[in-house]
Amino acid sequence: MNAAAPIVSAKALTKRFAETAAVDGLSFTVNRGEIFGLVGPDGAGKTTTMRMLAGVLPPDTGSIVVDGIDVVSKPEEGKQHISYMPQRFGLYEDLTVDENIRFYADLFEVAAGVREERAQRLLTASGMSQFRSRLAGQLSGGMKQKLGLTCALVHTPKILLLDEPTTGVDPVSRRDFWRILYGLREQGVTILITTAYLDEAERCNRLALLHAGRILYCDTPVALKQRMPGALLVISSPAGRKVRAAIVGQAGVSNVILVGDGVHVVVDDPHTCIPELGDALQRAGVPFTGIVAGEPSIEDVFVSLLENTGKTQ
Repeated sequence: MNAAAPIVSAKALTKRFAETAAVDGLSFTVNRGEIFGLVGPDGAGKTTTMRMLAGVLPPDTGSIVVDGIDVVSKPEEGKQHISYMPQRFGLYEDLTVDENIRFYADLFEVAAGVREERAQRLLTASGMSQFRSRLAGQLSGGMKQKLGLTCALVHTPKILLLDEPTTGVDPVSRRDFWRILYGLREQGVTILITTAYLDEAERCNRLALLHAGRILYCDTPVALKQRMPGALLVISSPAGRKVRAAIVGQAGVSNVILVGDGVHVVVDDPHTCIPELGDALQRAGVPFTGIVAGEPSIEDVFVSLLENTGKTQ
């Protein structure tokens, strides 16, 4: 096996449900040992793509090769190299943490001694060693996700597929979850993750931005930020909605995004727009404490690129 070759290669994947193309000619590769993110809104095709990669849903057309195995023609063989954690991972809530791990280890014929060593290591890494006898149904949302990840890893897969694993999880558990993923990457595990949290997308090595079943762009987070048309201005204000109402449609403004306690504004020329935006807010009587140039986030980039894509279609 060529170590330099992509461990995952998807070419021209298409999947339709009735008249809807959930995935439409999708092509991408994933390098060994990287965290690769599929990012997009609901309905972008993320889950359908993951299910095809996992070999549980055949594509209508296209090819998938995982670690040299044709997953389309040999899905069962491919599953020996892959662990797939769907949005609703199949934990058994009336079984304990240990019993769930034992069940998934038995599915992959992991020897008892090996299973115990791996379970202890994974539970220690996730801070769950003291909960081994607790019923899965009594765990918090974040702890259930950590248990799901442990079950998915008990047979030491080469490739880990995670479909929005931190949705509905509290911020502390999300941080812990990502710490575990970084540790797995250092051990050589390749990770594909879908997420609706664009701040999480910044943590990936590379990203594919999906919309309507197609990839708009695929690159590193830094390179994607460089693709954003225009410049970003940050307006600090306690009245974000009023700021947006006052400047939408202003000359030179291409996009306005509410972010926390401020507003991100994509403009053509920041030097011209800063004083003009200040004047517009003052005329509208909207309070603000500053307008400065800012570094775009992946959310800014995605919204701006999506806006531009819509204009060119």
